[in-house]
Amino acid sequence: MPDYFLAACALVLVLEGLLPLLAPRVWRDAFRRLIELSDGQLRFVGLISLAI
Repeated sequence: MPDYFLAACALVLVLEGLLPLLAPRVWRDAFRRLIELSDGQLRFVGLISLAI
């Protein structure tokens, strides 16, 4: 079980690193849009992310 958890964490890190590596401008624009969201909107995004 711990091996699966570590593999899943490693996969998440790899996938999160792909967008800034391949398309830094797109990643930066998406990050700017996230910064402009209100606290409630960010909480909703976090809730949806956890649910998925």
